[in-house]
Amino acid sequence: RHRAGPVAPRQLRARDPPPAPREPGHGRREPRAGWGAERALSGAGMAAAAALWRVLLAGSLLAARPPAGAQQSATVANPMPGAPSDLLPHFLLEPQDVYIVKNKPVSLACRATPATQIYFKCNGEWVHQGEHVTQRSTDPGTGLPLMDVRIDISRQQVERIFGLEEYWCQCVAWSSSGTTKSQKSYVRIAYLRKNFEEEPMGREVPLEQEIVLACRPPEGVPPAEVEWLRNEERVDPALDASVYVTPEQSLVVPRARLADTANYTCVAKNMVARRRSAAAAVTVYVTGGWATWTDWSACSTSCGRGWQKRSRSCTNPAPLNGGAFCEGQNVQKNACTTLCPVDGGWSGWSRWSLCALDCTHWRSRECSEPAPRNGGQECHGAELETHNCTTELCSHSASGPEDVALYVGLMAVAVCLALLLLVVVLVCCRKKGGLAPDVADSSILTAGFQPVSSKPAKAGTSQLLTIQPDLSTATMTYQGSLCSRPDGHSKFQLSNGHLLSPLGAGRHTLHHGSPAAEGVDFVSRFAAQSCFRSLPRGAANMAYGTFNFLGGRLLIPHTGISLLIPPDAIPRGKIYEVYLTLHKQEDVRLPLAGCQTLLSPIVSCGPPGVLLTRPAILALGHCVEANAADWSIRLKKQSCEGTWEDVLQVGEEPASGLYYCQLEAQAAYVFTEQLGRFALVGESLSMAAAKRLKLLLFAPASCSSLEYSVRVYCLRDTPDVLQEVMQLEKQLGGQLIGAPRVLHFKDSYHNLRLSIHDMPSSLWKSKLLASYQEIPFYHLWSGLQPFLHCTFTLERLSPTTCQLACKIWVWQVEGDGQSFHINFNIAKDTSFSDWLVPDSEAGCPALVGPSAFKIPFLIRQKIISSLDTPCARGADWRILAQKLHLDSHLGFFASKASPTAMILNLWEARHFPSGNLAQLAAAVAEVGKQDSGLFAVSEAEC
Repeated sequence: RHRAGPVAPRQLRARDPPPAPREPGHGRREPRAGWGAERALSGAGMAAAAALWRVLLAGSLLAARPPAGAQQSATVANPMPGAPSDLLPHFLLEPQDVYIVKNKPVSLACRATPATQIYFKCNGEWVHQGEHVTQRSTDPGTGLPLMDVRIDISRQQVERIFGLEEYWCQCVAWSSSGTTKSQKSYVRIAYLRKNFEEEPMGREVPLEQEIVLACRPPEGVPPAEVEWLRNEERVDPALDASVYVTPEQSLVVPRARLADTANYTCVAKNMVARRRSAAAAVTVYVTGGWATWTDWSACSTSCGRGWQKRSRSCTNPAPLNGGAFCEGQNVQKNACTTLCPVDGGWSGWSRWSLCALDCTHWRSRECSEPAPRNGGQECHGAELETHNCTTELCSHSASGPEDVALYVGLMAVAVCLALLLLVVVLVCCRKKGGLAPDVADSSILTAGFQPVSSKPAKAGTSQLLTIQPDLSTATMTYQGSLCSRPDGHSKFQLSNGHLLSPLGAGRHTLHHGSPAAEGVDFVSRFAAQSCFRSLPRGAANMAYGTFNFLGGRLLIPHTGISLLIPPDAIPRGKIYEVYLTLHKQEDVRLPLAGCQTLLSPIVSCGPPGVLLTRPAILALGHCVEANAADWSIRLKKQSCEGTWEDVLQVGEEPASGLYYCQLEAQAAYVFTEQLGRFALVGESLSMAAAKRLKLLLFAPASCSSLEYSVRVYCLRDTPDVLQEVMQLEKQLGGQLIGAPRVLHFKDSYHNLRLSIHDMPSSLWKSKLLASYQEIPFYHLWSGLQPFLHCTFTLERLSPTTCQLACKIWVWQVEGDGQSFHINFNIAKDTSFSDWLVPDSEAGCPALVGPSAFKIPFLIRQKIISSLDTPCARGADWRILAQKLHLDSHLGFFASKASPTAMILNLWEARHFPSGNLAQLAAAVAEVGKQDSGLFAVSEAEC
């Protein structure tokens, strides 16, 4: 063949640099085009064209041939003076990332203008010249030369360097002004494994509960996309608001419906293949619930003893999909007695009366033998009978003077007897009112009690009195003297005031039987009550006791939950068995709507319906950061029918005096005159509303394998949940790492994220696939799950590694965060007792009588009688409330019969058992000093 210009070498070696740009016709695919062009020229034209090509060739060789180090730069400037800068090549098309599917080769293409030569460079080596497919043209808009180059990459080429680095290629374009490099394009072999790393598992869930189906697709390049099928139909969260897919590809149904019963399949696909997991059968079942009882039927007999019954059906709701049938009987029978009707019968006639002035006399009879009752008929006939009389009696006109004198005398005697009786009554009342104070106080303390024995007490020993319990419900007895305990740390001294006089020393002692035996008796006694069926079957989270008018206290150890029954709350002469129990969230369903969240444990005290003359005080923890502008907090109470009602808006004046709530930083104190089931529920009013979450880290106390897990718990910041997590980890053999932290979780709809950092890579490695773990916002905000946790699985690189140092970061997206700096020995155990809620009465969950109170009974009575009466100078219970920082509740205190008793009861609930009596005594004495002058003048003014 004939070529225009010098002949180029036949081939380029793979590692040789590309040749300098040649004249048109010197390229691999241009000879024929150049040959045809030369043949078309005339002799003179050929000479002129040859001269022009030599000039261009000389300029190209000078300007475009890169020096030895020019391959390291993306662009080489034009060395010729005066050359335009826009002659540098620029890429109109750059190679893109591609995947090789099976054995099909892929093509990489690039286009540049103006360009005289374009070559591909792959993994630092020039591609053989013969593997380029080049096409030259002219840009019709600018008239500049346009060059397209394409190469094919096979699977074998990529596999040659597999495992060393990724296979990449880029274009290098030359022009008369320099060179330009394109972006790198990566060539990868696409694949998709057959087996899923985790397949969804079938399950049965109750209605309204959450469904979480986990799916981890097979390993693949590019990563597989996941979609879900429900009964072979695609689930689209954009169209179905009842489901969502997490970043970990898990399908979540927050509130299961009957329509969610189906077969679920996880489908993973990429450009290579499509894989299906095994179908997971999900069944949403409904546990049956009783409808309300029908009215009692009429008694089976109309007269005498019979039976009546009522029934209910398991249709509220009816059990579905294998849900449990209702527990209990559907028919109740009750004995009834219908009183038989008794018709009335006349008694005998009375004697005839004397003949009257009108010459008539009468006689009468009564319908009393028997009298009509129970619907019997009245007597028939006349009750009075009158006849004429014709005897001598009708001739007397009137009574004589001696009859008038007799009537007057009888009336005078009756008046004298009435006056004498009145005098005797007044004298008796004066004698009763003049009893000594000690006798009166003793009667108060010993009302409803009987002495243990009739043996006389020894000289110098206080006479002990004891409660005689009901033999059918006895759980404990109280023994005590008439005065307070002489304990040094709880002595109540009021020597400077006029309100109280010194009292003698004494003691109060509490005796009760075995808690386990009492628990069995207590549960058996209350098992027949309908409201008790939802209580835990056992005494693990329950306290109970028998109380009378002296009151007492129930508390559940290590939970911060207690019930104070103040003195005189139970009517005198009555004895109540009272219980206090803590519920788990899965045992009691509390419906929440909108932005509502559970802020406290669900607590029951009862039995419901008992008559309390003064409010009891229920103390329970909460996790709210209270701010009137951010929260609307309500006290909810559940009826025996199972419905929850709002009984109080916290912070507002109560509509009725039955309930009141004192909300403090860590606890709430609920005043209630009706026992029942209570919970605090909050509704956020702004995105600044925050709940307190407590963060705890646990790890195994011992490790025999290379794997080691660190568990991070996020729980509601109340003592009862902390206690539950501690007990759970103790059973799992975990140890607490570091001190718990508090995180303020805001109502911002952002999830909670957890990540681990700063682990020594030479000793440990994390098996977590993602850079962080995430807990959905709703799971934490609702409060229906009191605690959640995430696990970081680590692996020791050597069995001898015993020290773990890292940093765990917990934060809310666009919110607050907490970090744990961990540095501990994995073989060293940590004690749990340091983080349990302190409770000095943990061994005695029930306290009866004066033993349950810090303030001695007689001193309490004197304070109440002295400060209840309003005083003109204000030295009354209002000053005491101000001294104790309770003056924001004056309206509630004033609505009660004894405001001072309410203040002292609240002080007892807040400060038991570690309250400072000296401070209370100082406050009472201060009130006494303000009023001392007034008492010296006249006590009648107050």
